[in-house]
Amino acid sequence: MATMMKPADQVQDQTGTRARQSIASDRIEGNKAVVSRLSGAVLRAAMVILMIALPSLVLTSTTADTALIVVLVCISAAVFTFFEYNSDSPSLIEFRDAPPFNRVRFFGLCATVFALAIIAKGVTDPTTLTRLFTIIGGSLAQAMDFPYSPVRLVVLMLPSEADLTLINSVRTAAGLSYLVSLLSLAFFVLTFRLNNWPSQKGGFNIWTNLPTFDPTAGGDVVERLERDGQVNLILGFLLPFLIPALVKLASDMFNPIQLQNPHTLIWMMTAWAFLPASMIMRGIAILRVAQMIVMQRERAYLDAKEDGVPA
Repeated sequence: MATMMKPADQVQDQTGTRARQSIASDRIEGNKAVVSRLSGAVLRAAMVILMIALPSLVLTSTTADTALIVVLVCISAAVFTFFEYNSDSPSLIEFRDAPPFNRVRFFGLCATVFALAIIAKGVTDPTTLTRLFTIIGGSLAQAMDFPYSPVRLVVLMLPSEADLTLINSVRTAAGLSYLVSLLSLAFFVLTFRLNNWPSQKGGFNIWTNLPTFDPTAGGDVVERLERDGQVNLILGFLLPFLIPALVKLASDMFNPIQLQNPHTLIWMMTAWAFLPASMIMRGIAILRVAQMIVMQRERAYLDAKEDGVPA
C-alpha cells in the first residue's frame, strides 16, 4: 500500500514545488519591474534637471537670481517627471509606454538648448567650439531667412531700435533651433514609418498613453481622435508664423521681451521651435492611434462575420 501511494506523493510534491517556483518567479519579476520603473524614473528626472540647468552651467554670466529660479524650476520638473514615470498610470505625460515618442522630443529639446547655450557662451567667452557653432548657425540662419519664412518673421518681431548684434543673435538662434526641430520631426516620421510605431508586444493601452483623453466622454472615439490629431497638425504648422506676430502685437501694447538676456533668448527660441514640432508629432501619433482602432474594428467585424455572428 505504501508502495502504491509513493508515486502519487511524488507527483503532489512536484506539483507543490512547481507552484511555489511559479509564485516565487512572479514575485521576482514583479520586484524587477518595480526596480526598473523606479530607476527609470530617477534617470529621467536627472536628465530633465541637467537639460534645464544646462544654460546656467555653460554661461558664466548667470546671476544669482537666475540661478535661484533655475533651481526651483529644476526641482519642480524633476519631481513631476519622477512621479509621472514611477506611477502605474501617468496623469499628464502622453505616450509614456510608446517609445521613442517622448525620447525624440526630449533629445531634440536638449540639442536645441545645448546649441543655443554654446552660441551664447561665445559672445563673452569665445572658444573654437563656440566659433564653430556660431558659424554653422549663422550660415543656416542666412539660408533660412527669406521673405515670409518663420525666421524672417522672428527677426521682424524685434523693435525697430534693436541693434545689429541683437538681430544677428536672434536670427542665428531662430535658424538653428528651427532646423533642429525639423530634424527631430523628420527622425520621428522616419522611425514612425520604419518601425510601424507603436509596435508593442502587449498592445497599445490608450488609458496610460493618452491620460488626458477620455474615450467615454461621448461621440465616436475615432472621430474625436482624428479631429484632435488634425487640430494639432494645423496648429503645429501655423504656430511658427503666429507666435512672432502675437509677440509683436503684445510688444506694441506692453513692455517688449528683452532678448538681450541670453537665458531669455535661449528659452524663447527653444519654445518657439519646439512647441510646433511637438504638436505635429502629437498629431501624427494620435492619427496613428485612430488608424489602429479602425483596423481593430475591421478585424473584429471580419472575425464575427466568419463565425456567423450578425454584425
